[in-house]
Amino acid sequence: MKKTIIAVSLLISALNYCIAQVQLPSTQPNLAQAAMIKRGYGMFMHFGINTFNEKEWSDGTLPVSSYNPTNLDPDQWVRTAKEAGFRYVLLVTKHHDGFCLWDSKYTDYDVASSPVKTDVVKAVANACKKYGIQFAVYYSLWDRHEASYKDKNPQKYVDYMLNQLTELFTNYGKIGELWLDGGWDRKPEDWGIDQVYKLVKKYNPACAVSVNHTIVNEEGKRKFTLPSNMTEDNKYFFQYFPSDFRLWDPKVITKFDKKQYLHQGKSYYMPFEHTICISKYWNWFQKKELTPVRDLDEMEELFYWSTDNDNCLVVNVPPDQTGQIREYEANTVINLGKRLNLSLNKPLPKNGKFISLKQAVTASSTWKDDKNTEYGGNLINDGNLDSRWAAKDTVASVEMNLNPTEAFNKISIFEYQDTKDLSDGFSQIRVPRIQKYSVDIMQNGQWQSIYFSDEPMGDCKVIRLPKRYKTNKLRFRVLKATALPSIYEICVIDMPEKK
Repeated sequence: MKKTIIAVSLLISALNYCIAQVQLPSTQPNLAQAAMIKRGYGMFMHFGINTFNEKEWSDGTLPVSSYNPTNLDPDQWVRTAKEAGFRYVLLVTKHHDGFCLWDSKYTDYDVASSPVKTDVVKAVANACKKYGIQFAVYYSLWDRHEASYKDKNPQKYVDYMLNQLTELFTNYGKIGELWLDGGWDRKPEDWGIDQVYKLVKKYNPACAVSVNHTIVNEEGKRKFTLPSNMTEDNKYFFQYFPSDFRLWDPKVITKFDKKQYLHQGKSYYMPFEHTICISKYWNWFQKKELTPVRDLDEMEELFYWSTDNDNCLVVNVPPDQTGQIREYEANTVINLGKRLNLSLNKPLPKNGKFISLKQAVTASSTWKDDKNTEYGGNLINDGNLDSRWAAKDTVASVEMNLNPTEAFNKISIFEYQDTKDLSDGFSQIRVPRIQKYSVDIMQNGQWQSIYFSDEPMGDCKVIRLPKRYKTNKLRFRVLKATALPSIYEICVIDMPEKK
């Protein structure tokens, strides 16, 4: 009996130790991070009072009566996610306006006070169980409705958040991720992130937690760095600690993304979660007007880019005013899933081998000055979707050296485009500049065109070649453009044959 008691005591101690080990990030993936990496691909769902008021952000004064979906169907949302091959659903439970999609006893600014009283959090959580995918929640730190938010003592509002998060984590089953937003409105130390993290891990040690704009240039200072700059370990610092992953909505990491970040002299492992919109307009909340979706080619290349190197991607597919995901948007993500051959039982697919990264490049011209490095030709293959080559002539070209022993059969080109702001103050229309172009390779001392188009390029042009080519030099020529042409990235890729 005594041995049994000792054994049980040792087991409890071991379990407590394991739980303690996952309470903080570490130099290697902790329990929550490993689970997050395994998920890899999720569907973001923005839905709330903004959906019914043509808003992206609102200030907490919109009347509760305006939330009024005519055919609310959260089961359809999650069924769409399942059919599209998503591994998890990330639901916006409360945005900056403070409106809650569940019946919270701490506020009357919620669905229970609206014309349609369905507990949306519960409905989505139940549908996730039904369809066998994981449930995650977005919760805004910044609450423009709640009175305690303006109290001089920041703990008053922290207590409000802890009460609401306790509701979420105790009433809706297992939650795999907590995505926090709006931290810019207060000092990082005033949010009680350590208290939030401790509460979450109490209910689910495997739940990954983070705050948007997680990392900064200097410790203790709000000097931000873009994810595309994070190409060196132990150079950048936590703004919000503890956190399990990095967020910078809607920025994209590089092909050389690093994972080690500093807090008080210690290094911690941090994967990155990307967020993109299904809409070409970059709207998060659905509007009354139908909006075009991204091309499947662009979606596929962004999928590969974003899920590479143990990082993750969530795609926003928002329900409309009826309370359903629009059929054409559902079809888009379902078609993408079929193209990628996604399955819960298989690892996420990978892109082919990039043979173009950081190869030598020369440009016919560079915007501002030929000696200018800010828009130099070498930026078209630096693995960074924030940097770009820009020409100073509408007819221009770049030449890229390649290893003549390496074959390729796909080329992806990301074009910089002009943008036009829409009336909601957030969304944008992007307009391509390049109207006619060709891709040429050097063969036996002569240029040979392997692709030509007289149609606008768009966000991402994917050229799939019917056979593999080898060359020591590739040329991209802009033959017609409405403005000075500019390219983020030209990726020359060897894609393996499908089995």
